[in-house]
Amino acid sequence: MDHRSKKLFERAQQLIPGGVNSPVRACLGVDSDPLFVAHAKGSHLTTVDGTTFVDYVQSWGPMLLGHAHPVVASAIHAAVDRGTSYGAPCEDEVVLAEAVIDALPAVEMVRMVNSGTEATMSALRLARGVTGRNKVIKFVGCYHGHADAFLASAGSGVATLSIPGTPGVPEATVRDTLLAPYNDLTAVAELFALHGKDIAAIIVEPVAGNMGLVLPVDGFLQGLRDLCTEHGALLIFDEVITGFRVNYGGAQKRFGITPDLTTLGKIIGGGLPVGAYGGRADLMRRIAPCGEVYQAGTLSGNPLAMAAGIATLTELKKSDYDALEARVAALAGELQNILAAKGVPVRVNTIASMFTVFFTDQPVTDFASAKTANAALYTSYYKQMRDKGIYLAPSPFEAAMVSFAHTDADLAALLDAARAITLTA
Repeated sequence: MDHRSKKLFERAQQLIPGGVNSPVRACLGVDSDPLFVAHAKGSHLTTVDGTTFVDYVQSWGPMLLGHAHPVVASAIHAAVDRGTSYGAPCEDEVVLAEAVIDALPAVEMVRMVNSGTEATMSALRLARGVTGRNKVIKFVGCYHGHADAFLASAGSGVATLSIPGTPGVPEATVRDTLLAPYNDLTAVAELFALHGKDIAAIIVEPVAGNMGLVLPVDGFLQGLRDLCTEHGALLIFDEVITGFRVNYGGAQKRFGITPDLTTLGKIIGGGLPVGAYGGRADLMRRIAPCGEVYQAGTLSGNPLAMAAGIATLTELKKSDYDALEARVAALAGELQNILAAKGVPVRVNTIASMFTVFFTDQPVTDFASAKTANAALYTSYYKQMRDKGIYLAPSPFEAAMVSFAHTDADLAALLDAARAITLTA
């Protein structure tokens, strides 16, 4: 069935480490080989073997409008004809910056970069430069890209592959990364009591998406805001996943919390490589050439990515987020009922257009509780669902993504597949 994918993977393993250009794609965590994609449209993707799947990965989140949305594709095609890279300013950089600033309450100025990793790395550098402090608090299981400081107890692929520690990262670098359990304000307060004068920032996924989907408990985000204000540290919201997905105005608008800095990626490029960081104007003016904190990038503000981003945000601004959220909530509730009826422990966390299936009998509120989920059950679930035409993330520590392109038939296909599989506790 997957003959061409298998052959391509064999070739790739001789040329690319692990045969993939990002580790989770190798599907090691679900005892499978990756599928090589030939093309994608809307809510579906088709492999090189001609098999079509309903896609609940959506390129790990950016395709909120679905693959190859005609308006976005048209904007990219037009941009290509004008040149693929200038290394100089273009009008679309200004237009996309205006759209981002207009949407996100806490962003007064924004700098475009090329990835979420670059955005978080740059935001931390800015926070350290502004405060004159070195330490950063991050949460166990949260993933903020692969910059050195963030690979201490990270989620996502690091968790999936069970990589111990942070090989290749100097011990001195990670020493300045302080760890707390997600949703644990007491632990954060204790870190400030011990290191308050040295803490530059807290960085947090306002809705965690890289230990599986984990929602903030009531008061958690406001508590972080209050602690940062009290101790003179900056609050960084990593909205690479949540930005424009949990709300057009991001998690900061949905929860009514004002971070000092915000990092973005995924959706704002419409599927093209892009990232951004922004925040209060007084902070952002500390970035070169206005200020002394240096950050640069030849491809930053790339005209193709800017055109795709403008088209995407224009369409999203007109989209009915509430209706999609209601459909996904109903889907998640029914999916939990179907799986629970098979006699296995299961919790399905959901918000907006995301959900995660955890095979555990306890609430999942942090990385420790996420790790109580039965990985073998997830592997069985993943393999059987894939066999039935449902494309899911090949890791129990990721969120499933639903797009505006998913039809009722697509959602029904997932539920029908779940009814048909066999799971044994």
